[in-house]
Amino acid sequence: MLMAAQGVRVLGQMATLVVLARLLPPSAFGLLAMVAAIGAILDLVKEFGLSAATIQRQDISHAQVSALFWINAGVGAVLGLGLFACAPLLAHFYDQPELTDVARWLALAFVASGLTVQHWALLRRQMRFAAIAGIETVADLLAFAAAIGLALHGAGYWALVVQRLVSPIFLMIASWIVCRWRPAAPARTDGVRSLLGYGASVTGSGLATAFSRSIDQILIGWLWGPAALGLYERTTRLLMMPVNTINAPVYATAMPALSRLNDDPVRYRQVFGQVMQKLALLTMPAFALAAVTADWVVAILFGPSWAEAVPLVALFSVSAFYLPTLLAAGLLYMSQARTGEMLRATLIDTGICIASIVGGLHWGTTGVAAALALVGIALRLPVGLWLAARHGPVRTAQIWRAIAPPASAAAAVAVAAILVRRIEPAPTLAGIVAVGAVALLSALLVLLAWPETRRELLSLMSLPARRLRPT
Repeated sequence: MLMAAQGVRVLGQMATLVVLARLLPPSAFGLLAMVAAIGAILDLVKEFGLSAATIQRQDISHAQVSALFWINAGVGAVLGLGLFACAPLLAHFYDQPELTDVARWLALAFVASGLTVQHWALLRRQMRFAAIAGIETVADLLAFAAAIGLALHGAGYWALVVQRLVSPIFLMIASWIVCRWRPAAPARTDGVRSLLGYGASVTGSGLATAFSRSIDQILIGWLWGPAALGLYERTTRLLMMPVNTINAPVYATAMPALSRLNDDPVRYRQVFGQVMQKLALLTMPAFALAAVTADWVVAILFGPSWAEAVPLVALFSVSAFYLPTLLAAGLLYMSQARTGEMLRATLIDTGICIASIVGGLHWGTTGVAAALALVGIALRLPVGLWLAARHGPVRTAQIWRAIAPPASAAAAVAVAAILVRRIEPAPTLAGIVAVGAVALLSALLVLLAWPETRRELLSLMSLPARRLRPT
């Protein structure tokens, strides 16, 4: 159910991205990205890591959750008012007067999401993943329908503003309906200090991550304006959308499961290894294929007016190749309550990212994307995995072993696609089918060579026969 809903979300997001890219100019997306880059940082301040604290804590009382609710609600309201008041300064920074009204409307999203954090955390703590998936899917579809409808009627960038408001407002309403928990009146409560300490470390780590993800867009928008930022942001979103959509249910399911296995290190290692391998199988071969067919991806999805995005799609595909694995390593910190270590590791990762971005700025948006991709594979991934596995039941070698089969399958997919494209360089129907078929066959052959993935593949292949066998 959860993966099916995520599949619907990915398809809906992809369809909306494609349709809106054909209806609106890059500058419209760049204008929204100028506010979104700041909003991504403020959103983490609003949550303050308290949803993770609610999920991770083995025993938590109604009074404690109520206290966390009022903290989240208060911070969300303060941030919303702050963004509303500072909207003219943001418009002046980017020299885009339209940003004043855009930022003020988007401030409403912080108020709505501040009232949602703890209800959402309780649904995840109770492992009500079907309800979560259903709510998120409906929220996305409503936001997509509103944005496309307004874009078709000539609303311009306001279609994107409405899209960013519909989803959090619907999530707030639906989470209060589905989760029957209601907060008590604000009051001093024992045990909240330790929860805030946990949340502070998570927030510090999240802020560092958000800053490293946003600083490139902030600098690009400031230096080269909304058109350049629109191209950069759309290609980033195109490749990061499946990463975020896949990683969200992985975190939602694996976080509470691993948190309950801290007293069983053998089982913990097994579950974490399976999570990493399945995640890599879903992402690595697909993004390897996208990297070597970037011109096809842009031509099919965005059209010829977005041709400048081809190198960006190729380079962001390389980043998307390793990012899901790097992000999933954070489960080790979160599930083991190693939030202090996570903060230090995230600050190191942020430093590497910022250095990469600054180093690539001289060569424009392509230089930034290239620096993030190459430094990410050469430095961010190995350093990140080593830091995550320094303590606890999982070791770095075990992580590398888990992702080795998907990584080798991805290499085979890339080589096979390159060879087929020498025969059929254009994105014709025959060429697309040929590349897809050869890539899939190459990946299967490589995965069959690894004992652990061979067992899983053979088990999946025999599943239909077992279902048809009479009992």
